[in-house]
Amino acid sequence: MMNQVAHMKRTLYLSIATFIAGTLFAQDLNLPAPQKSGGMPLMDALAKRSTARAFDSRDLSPQQLSSLLWATFGINRPDGKRTAPSANNKQATDLYVLLKQGAYVYDAKSNKLAQVLTEDIRQLGGTQAFATNAPVILIFVADFSRMGNGSDEAKKNTANINVGYLSQNAYLFCASEGLVTGARGSVDRKALGPKLKLRPDQIIVLAQSVGYPKP
Repeated sequence: MMNQVAHMKRTLYLSIATFIAGTLFAQDLNLPAPQKSGGMPLMDALAKRSTARAFDSRDLSPQQLSSLLWATFGINRPDGKRTAPSANNKQATDLYVLLKQGAYVYDAKSNKLAQVLTEDIRQLGGTQAFATNAPVILIFVADFSRMGNGSDEAKKNTANINVGYLSQNAYLFCASEGLVTGARGSVDRKALGPKLKLRPDQIIVLAQSVGYPKP
């Protein structure tokens, strides 16, 4: 009887500990206000824009992360329009962010990262080892359900164009801030999609690693 009571207590304590751990670690990340002024002149940033194949493991600061996401696809006008164009202003691209502490989706209106998963899945953000060493991996996801009528082929073409704008914004931000980045289409989509809880009509278009240059 005593052993049974002890076992019940251990089970109860384990359940409480599991709940507390989930509460502590399963949380959204509120970002500081993005820095919307300064930076490198545009022509200088264009001259420095390049694709990196090596990344230091050092984390970006919360300020850098916030400014990166805003530059990529943040809200830059009172009417809710964004830093990158989107066809018919459908804004049908979602920006997922893979960090060491988990996976998130960028909420531009609230300027926060809404947590999707409390697990480091950066290794699914690329098929090459160098790509997943970066502290930040952006995953560009097209939501066909927000694109209205049209064939899947037409939606894919539109999605590719939309994501191209976002990716270039990230490139120019990194060039301006002394960071490095590299975009690629090689992503483990079959494994990553379910981890991000994507629906069948949400399509991973592109991944992009961001970090400091490797010494």
